Amino acid sequence: MYIYNVTVSIDKNVADEWHNWMKTVHIPMVMETGYFTEYKMCKVLFVDDEGATFSTQYSFNKMEDIEAYQKLEAPRLQADMKALYDGKYSAFRTLLQIV
Repeated sequence: MYIYNVTVSIDKNVADEWHNWMKTVHIPMVMETGYFTEYKMCKVLFVDDEGATFSTQYSFNKMEDIEAYQKLEAPRLQADMKALYDGKYSAFRTLLQIV
């Protein structure tokens, strides 16, 4: 099993709005793609920066799932976030294998 981890640092002035959008719009759309089995959203504590930092972890079963997601779905979903919050966040993504 694997985890697709997306870490986002979002401007504190829009963090509550962004968090609500993630939980009610973005994450449901990601899950509706069918590539992931579950997700967890965590707030990263004790981060020394100007924003609020969150880690969203999407579980998936095989590498083909994430490859298809990244090719077919991610560009559209990432564009939605950029359109709403451009200049107010930074993000990085990592792939993890559960061992």
